[in-house]
Amino acid sequence: MLQLPKRLQSIDVFRAVTMFFMIFVNDVDGVEKIPIWIKHAKAYQDKLGFADTIFPAFLFIVGLSIPFALSKRIQSGENKFKIAMHILLRSLALIVMGTFHVNLENYSDAAILPEPVFEIIITLAFFLIWLDYKSISKTVQYILQAAGIIILIVMAFLYKGEYHNAAVGMQPQWWGILGLIGWGYLACALIYLITNGKFYWQVIALIFFLSFNVVAHIYQEDFASVPKYCPLLMGNGSMAGFIMGGVVISLIYSINKQKSGGSFFIWLIVLGAAYIAFGFITRPVAGISKIHDTPAWVGICTGIGILVFTILIFLVDIKGKAKWFNIIKPAGTSTLTCYLIPYLLYSIMYVSNFNYPQFLNEGIGGIIRSFAVAFIVIFITGLLEKKNLRLKI
Repeated sequence: MLQLPKRLQSIDVFRAVTMFFMIFVNDVDGVEKIPIWIKHAKAYQDKLGFADTIFPAFLFIVGLSIPFALSKRIQSGENKFKIAMHILLRSLALIVMGTFHVNLENYSDAAILPEPVFEIIITLAFFLIWLDYKSISKTVQYILQAAGIIILIVMAFLYKGEYHNAAVGMQPQWWGILGLIGWGYLACALIYLITNGKFYWQVIALIFFLSFNVVAHIYQEDFASVPKYCPLLMGNGSMAGFIMGGVVISLIYSINKQKSGGSFFIWLIVLGAAYIAFGFITRPVAGISKIHDTPAWVGICTGIGILVFTILIFLVDIKGKAKWFNIIKPAGTSTLTCYLIPYLLYSIMYVSNFNYPQFLNEGIGGIIRSFAVAFIVIFITGLLEKKNLRLKI
């Protein structure tokens, strides 16, 4: 009989693999003369590129982790108010970082600080505020965190953007990648906490988010402003939909882990196929588009995520092949640190006027470069992790 483990190491591996490819697709986006399917599809296209599947996978993994993380806190004796504050502060951290990042897209040349310098300073401030302070006194920790907060306030004041040839200040816009994760996490984690993790309530929430996403695209004019006034439904419910899909899968694991593992794998394969079918069935509604957060994008990408997760469970948890992924392990254990390193790396490259040789900017040479960048970023993350320099929210 196939026996499931008490803890799924495959979640950390899945997170590491996804983070690796997130760095890769972000870097390869600037490479020319490569297969178009590697990059993001354009806003006007009814299409799914490889890059379009990475962010959904990360959201799905956020959902996979929620039941384990919150259940651990509940079992340790934390009351709901304290857990809710943890959820709120964690979400706020992501939303703040995402807001600063999204405003880099409209950074004005007329600003006091050059963009790469601004980027380096805010990234260092993120580290000061959200560093995982372990072997340091609380006094020093609070001083450094206060310094980081002051720096961010000053940077927000100094920021100058440009939109339609007009000067603008810092504003949420579409909240940025981290901000979208923050709002989606806030919605799903609070639902899980308030409903005591009851399986049927998570399923109801999942159905609501998926249904809202479909209805919002059918009646676009009527629902266009909903995410603006209710950020918990960012992406017309798609962000929370991805995350809640992960929550439901984790709960199915919890229900089946004392039984034969075979039934769990059947559940995963069936649900993965069902999600993909849902994606193609809803494709006529608005096409497949990451830019427009369409139901087809949500369905197909969640289905792919479930099937990839199924393979990783078999390899890592059943066959014990976790060592195969050791080279990228820091991306799964210090994920936020890994995500932020490129902001420092690219800014330093720009300030130092570093340019790749042309053969690394196009074709196979460019693809190899992007893979190399991903490995280098994870290597740096690993070195920082050994020095206990990692972000924790």
